[in-house]
Amino acid sequence: MTNARLSTRPANLAWLILIVSLAPTVGLGIGRFAYSLVLPDMRDSLSWSYSSAGFMNTINAAGYLAGALIAAAVAKRFGLVASARWSTAAAVVSLALCALTGNFVVLSFARLLVGVAAAIGFVAGGALAATIAQSQPERSNFLLSLFYAGPGIGILTSGLIAPFVLQYFGAGSWWIVWWAMTLLGIVLTVPMFVARFDIAASGPRTARGRFAIRPAIIFLAAYFLFGAGYIAYMTFMIAYVRDGGGGAAAQSAFWSLIGLSAFVTPWVWRRTLDLDRGGLSMTIILGVNAIGAAMPLLGHSPWLLGLSALVFGVAFFAVVASTTAFVRFNYPAEAWPTAIAAMTISFGIGQTLGPIVVGAITDAMGSLSYALNVSAAMLAVGAILSAFQRPLPRATA
Repeated sequence: MTNARLSTRPANLAWLILIVSLAPTVGLGIGRFAYSLVLPDMRDSLSWSYSSAGFMNTINAAGYLAGALIAAAVAKRFGLVASARWSTAAAVVSLALCALTGNFVVLSFARLLVGVAAAIGFVAGGALAATIAQSQPERSNFLLSLFYAGPGIGILTSGLIAPFVLQYFGAGSWWIVWWAMTLLGIVLTVPMFVARFDIAASGPRTARGRFAIRPAIIFLAAYFLFGAGYIAYMTFMIAYVRDGGGGAAAQSAFWSLIGLSAFVTPWVWRRTLDLDRGGLSMTIILGVNAIGAAMPLLGHSPWLLGLSALVFGVAFFAVVASTTAFVRFNYPAEAWPTAIAAMTISFGIGQTLGPIVVGAITDAMGSLSYALNVSAAMLAVGAILSAFQRPLPRATA
């Protein structure tokens, strides 16, 4: 960090938030989601069941949950900027570990590590982005949406690389993909360490804002269902595309469309995020997300799968943005790190349970269609539930 003044010009703020977004780019977009791209080859090469494959995302989600539990304390101790930077560096280390061995225990540890790192980077980065966005209140939702484009950048770049690396090197080359992801992670982490942040934008080091669970319990429950529902789609859709005859180009196109959709999210949803300060915006966005998740159940048509990726992706990133908007609207600034961490914990519990449960259902029923059914249903229920969340009086919060 530096004591240099942070310019409040919109272009500078947008650029700074995009740099902060590289934390979830590496921790989530690559660290978590690139696993889906190599899952089919890892499952075949290492003789995993769907339950074993799902466990790798479960242990990752457990790490994410653990990271969310300690994220506010870490940010308080080290500051938001340092927490975002070094958690992202830890995520890169975990990518290298995935490339080194096929040992189930070591891979599990690597997936756990990247989960912890991603959560700290997401909470610290989200609070930092929210603080920076406050410099332009009239554009804060748009600016904040730029942060949530971060995972999309990771999904897009990994989608343009991983399938073709697998195609070029052939079956059993999953570990080469992890090396490619490690190099990509290094390149994307460098700007975070080079960028100059105003010390005022790093957030309060001694913030003691409190987050009351009961007034927001409906919103937390809806976010839990989102965490449990989206992960099945993101974990198994590449396998679904491959099982339907999709080669490297089809897999890359599908995954890249999800990533590309992140870049239109700020423009598509900025007015929706302002509709009210309760759960209405999440209801609309999560409902669209559920529709996207359900589309593959209608068939394997390339056009249908492509539309599914776009609809799912454009809503997926906005759901997360709606939670931070809810926090900003309903809690004082000093409570933001704690409140965002609480949201992340609820989300983390859902995505911890989702992969292993859905993987077990798939093993038992013998078809990935059941996984997608469960995914879409949980997202739809979450959308309905969030409609009942009302804005919180600041005194209650």
